[in-house]
Amino acid sequence: MKRVYTLYRVSTKKQVNSSEDHANDIPMQRGACHDFIRNMQDWKIIKEYEEKGVSGFKVSAKNRDAILDLQEAALNKEFDVLLVFMFDRIGRIDDETPFIVEWFVKTAGVEVWSVKEGEQRFETHVDKLTNYIRFWQASGESEKTSIRIKTRMQQLRLDGLYTGGPLPYGYRTVPSGIKNRKGQELKKFEIDMEQFVVYRKVVEKTIHSGIGSYVIAHELNDQGYKTANGGKFTCMAVTRMLSAPLPRGYTKEGETSEALQRLKIINEEEAERIDEILKQRANVDEEKRRIATKTKGEALLSGNIFCAHCGGRITTTHHKDHYFRKDGSEYLKDELKYRCYHKANKLCECDGQTNYIAAKVDEAVCQIMRQLFANMAGAPEKEKYKEILKRQQAAHNAGRRKISLALDKNRKQLEVLQEEIGKTLLGESLYTPEDLKEAINTIKTRITEGEEQLQKLDHDMLQEKEMTEAVLPAYKRFKSWAEEFDTASKEQKKMIACQLFERIELGKGYKLTLQMNITYKQFCSEYVTVKEIQGIA
Repeated sequence: MKRVYTLYRVSTKKQVNSSEDHANDIPMQRGACHDFIRNMQDWKIIKEYEEKGVSGFKVSAKNRDAILDLQEAALNKEFDVLLVFMFDRIGRIDDETPFIVEWFVKTAGVEVWSVKEGEQRFETHVDKLTNYIRFWQASGESEKTSIRIKTRMQQLRLDGLYTGGPLPYGYRTVPSGIKNRKGQELKKFEIDMEQFVVYRKVVEKTIHSGIGSYVIAHELNDQGYKTANGGKFTCMAVTRMLSAPLPRGYTKEGETSEALQRLKIINEEEAERIDEILKQRANVDEEKRRIATKTKGEALLSGNIFCAHCGGRITTTHHKDHYFRKDGSEYLKDELKYRCYHKANKLCECDGQTNYIAAKVDEAVCQIMRQLFANMAGAPEKEKYKEILKRQQAAHNAGRRKISLALDKNRKQLEVLQEEIGKTLLGESLYTPEDLKEAINTIKTRITEGEEQLQKLDHDMLQEKEMTEAVLPAYKRFKSWAEEFDTASKEQKKMIACQLFERIELGKGYKLTLQMNITYKQFCSEYVTVKEIQGIA
């Protein structure tokens, strides 16, 4: 009697005992193998292996326990025949599975049979080729299936439909009225208005108040709010909420559609600002960070203030003094100070001060900001920018027409010269072959240069348009700061300072050097590149 081991495999858990896809489930494979053996008089099943939810295309044989156990048993001569429903149950990897089958037959001396395809032999070169082609086709089918599924899932996401996984905060699912091929109704995303209000609060606190994810999480928990899955908020949950693609109107692959744009909770400007804040608060960007990692401190400039002498970051510290005077009265002083971290810790030769009174520095910077807001240039009205865009577009169109006319002329001339080729070969042309070749090459060069000029012109126009369109939102933000600055909270003033100034340097005698963000510099009618304030009272 020949000892038979069988192998049954399905790629998904649903196929194990599926009533909907009976052609691929394990009971069907087992039944087909048992029926096959009944017709083989000297065969007997000794052992059966099952692989449930294992992809033969994605999972290598070295990571599949069933294949490893079968190879070990084959070396120990524990069975004579390996039987499968179809050969692709062994695997679907074209550069691996054919050699595994060949190993069982030629190295281990085991016959490999398939209910549907018979025995796989290796007696001729044709047998080897057939073996390889079979698994090459199986691998190709898996690739096509994978691409088809990914494409379909991506299209569903672009249509605003729910495709599984945890729900992003701010949304709920409702019936879509669309059914899949199995007749099951799909669900679509819909903005949950209660969560929408909370989401917007989180955005405002992050962008305008500079409050970090840790503090926001605690505030939300104290107010009784829950995450999308009903749990407590953590700083990571808040960060994931702010970074999620759906509230920005995109899929995780970065694609968008009309359906997704209708589901937006934050606009592109807010998304860019949030990304900048989260990036600067990460440790990986410590050297370039201008945003304070914590906003609950009393100091205004923690985050983007540096020593003017050594360039090191300036931190905050409390200077405390407590004693009793001779008259018995108590003296208590607790003063916030800025400190050069490098000098205080002797990390370099710094000839600046070690400590500065924070209140004096903060008030001086606030005075400068008030002056900048007072010197705001005239409002860039929407119509004004429309006119600028109109002029830019007109100049672009004129340049494009000029280049296009020259291109058309050169292309027609090239056609004429190409028609001369036949005449030249017959000796009927005025051109010699050498002259014709040189003329054609010259015209082709002109055409290439013209096409490159068109591409550059279009690229430049797109950049100009983007820069012009970005001005109005930036101006509105600058104007809002000017109107609200005096009534803003300490946290809001911190964020305004971080966005308004690229870098602030503090030196001996309380000299301040402020480098203004170029985006907002253009809105000031008067601006001094370096502002120095000495002897602050």
